[in-house]
Amino acid sequence: MTSALFSPLTVRSLTLRNRLWVAALCEYSVIARDGVPTDWHLAHLGSFARGGAGLVIAEATAVTPEGRISPHDTGIWNDAQAEAWSRVVDFVHSQGAAAGIQLAHAGRKASIYPEWGETPEGWSGRGTMPVSEAGWQTVAPSAIAFDGYDAPVALDEQGIADVVAAFADAARRSVAAGFDLVEVHAAHGYLLHQFLSPLSNQRHDAWGGSLENRARIVLDVVRAVRAAVDVPVLVRFSATDWTEGGWDEQQTAQVAAWSLEAGADLFDISSGGLVRASIPVGPGYQVPLAAHVRSEGDVPVAAVGLITEAAQAEQIIDSGQADAILMGRKWMRDPHAALSFARDLGDEAALQQLVPPQYRRAFF
Repeated sequence: MTSALFSPLTVRSLTLRNRLWVAALCEYSVIARDGVPTDWHLAHLGSFARGGAGLVIAEATAVTPEGRISPHDTGIWNDAQAEAWSRVVDFVHSQGAAAGIQLAHAGRKASIYPEWGETPEGWSGRGTMPVSEAGWQTVAPSAIAFDGYDAPVALDEQGIADVVAAFADAARRSVAAGFDLVEVHAAHGYLLHQFLSPLSNQRHDAWGGSLENRARIVLDVVRAVRAAVDVPVLVRFSATDWTEGGWDEQQTAQVAAWSLEAGADLFDISSGGLVRASIPVGPGYQVPLAAHVRSEGDVPVAAVGLITEAAQAEQIIDSGQADAILMGRKWMRDPHAALSFARDLGDEAALQQLVPPQYRRAFF
């Protein structure tokens, strides 16, 4: 059997060996707080490439120091960080996978305690980390705090221009480090999503109000990144805030179409994260959002969200709901998920292609 899931996909000039990809996974593991990826990132991301992924996307990587979610996040705002990333990229390539990086600015959701508990410094807590420990003043489109976090400062026009330039600079460094594509993070309540949603953007200038104005920074970032690099550019959107009066899938489809015209190539469709909301979580619960954006925006998309079974992933691709599948926690539970899925689907050709020679005696 030849499966749709393990067929190649070409995005701009890059051909990916299959459509089963690794979503960006925050690790909060830069203990030195300098944004430089470590051996953990090499082992973590390298394991997925070894396990047969078509594309491995590195975690939300800050384009500026104040854009980090936590002090322990990775960055790519300087050359030392880019040089460290190149070692990770080289190993991912050695296993036949493509390497991507998610470029991010957390905005009002920056400067928080790392998610997984007490840090090596002995810090522990939830929400905003104070400056007295290792925190900093956050920024946003409007001075409206995320629930339970400290209030941000509203960016002025120069601050917005600086953010756009930082994304372009980070994209250039990413390509210099060897990454095959970059993903602009405009989802999960981080800075670009904060501009998109009327719940967090209450500006009365050229960056607020109408959909065109709220989308302006995203489109400027896409244009700046496209001008800086020739590699594929992905954009991750939260298709809905799951809250009345907020961002929704129809607006997402429109901005995705505009982003395609601005130079983006494919859209990674997630949801939520801007405000605390009741989300109807279940197997494949975000796939209809991806399918809507694909159909209404006439753009290629990747689907994500509790996609955990081979048949489920195959059906999503084969039915045309999405062009690729992104998984996160499933990969963490099984770094060889692609090998498992190929075997479950009976795709012997894919299995033969993907199993590393060192592991062949365990599979054949």
